[in-house]
Amino acid sequence: MSHPLEGVRILELGQIIAGTYGSQVLSDMGAEVIKVEAPEGDLGRNPSVAPYRGLSGLFLTLNRNKKSVVLNLKTRAGRNVFYDLVKVSDVVIDNFRPGVLERLQIDYANLSRVNPRIIQCSVTGFGTEGAYKDYPALDIIIQAISGYMAITGEPGRPPARVGIPLADLSGGIFSCKGILAALFDRERTGKGRRIELSMFDAMLNLLGYMGTMWLTNGEVPQPPGSAHDYTVPWQAFAASDGYVVVATRQEGFWRKLCGALEEPALADDPRFATNALRVENRAVLVPYLERIFRARTVTDWLARLRAAEVPAAPVNNLDGAFAEPPVAEREMIVEYDHPEVGRVRLPGNPIKMSGVSGTISRPAPRLGEHTDAILRELLGLTAGQIASLREQGAIK
Repeated sequence: MSHPLEGVRILELGQIIAGTYGSQVLSDMGAEVIKVEAPEGDLGRNPSVAPYRGLSGLFLTLNRNKKSVVLNLKTRAGRNVFYDLVKVSDVVIDNFRPGVLERLQIDYANLSRVNPRIIQCSVTGFGTEGAYKDYPALDIIIQAISGYMAITGEPGRPPARVGIPLADLSGGIFSCKGILAALFDRERTGKGRRIELSMFDAMLNLLGYMGTMWLTNGEVPQPPGSAHDYTVPWQAFAASDGYVVVATRQEGFWRKLCGALEEPALADDPRFATNALRVENRAVLVPYLERIFRARTVTDWLARLRAAEVPAAPVNNLDGAFAEPPVAEREMIVEYDHPEVGRVRLPGNPIKMSGVSGTISRPAPRLGEHTDAILRELLGLTAGQIASLREQGAIK
């Protein structure tokens, strides 16, 4: 069986992560992604960002499976080539600042006249209109302004950001959802759509029940470290050689934990009889549990806790995370050979579908690697026409 998005063609005008991650996810499901780059290349190519053998590890990760075409959209000839590509494509995705598409004459109003079936998706920082539309939208800016840095880290410590660029990635994740919905809708209506989402909106949405508790009940959360505001014990405990996490959402898990700790009296202690009481008496219970956990190694505790069916896990760094059995079982490491840096190993596609085996994994493209081939194969241009465009500065 073919991959589910085989035959879908996406033109990506992304820069760094927010505009590139969504199309990379779609490429893993079979979409053909053509990365339309300016002559100087995508910002994500900066080799000082996650440097690996002279290239950017970020670029190598987020651009697998893609093709690179260099177009100078500031020239009329370059825009005309882009319009011709739009005619034979399904989706255009970008994360330019508001107003750039209009200045380049590649906004939805223009592109929908070229191809009424085109779907255009813009990932912005704060939306295309309003007071903050022109504010810089770097990941750390969005994490700070959306409240995440105030609720991440240990109590009493300075603000901390989530260790991955979550705001950027959230823009990519939600752009996928919007694009897939628009593709489905187009099957019914025959018409494309304009999709616009902001990273700030996405991060507010991901606050989930914490956002609800503030909006509904006025609760302002504090950074909990690894602990949970509403469940005890639900956190990391220091063992003799590392950390182990336990999560006792149900009362049955609490009693099983007491058995694994060889502390049956805790289960019958009236101060800890229910989760509500354990939350109320957190300051007494947690230090007592901390003393117990320090007595054994992480391996010892995991054996005991898992035998007792207590939800538990080691606090892995990446070496431990990628050594866990599900990584190999679920093919969550993929590889490709890049002509400049050699073998690249990277996280795989988490979406598994019946009838689809393996993960597409082609190298991240060199700048303009596919320009001539795409203009020739998709647009039918001759070698002479391509040479003329290059002389005009429309392509590189």
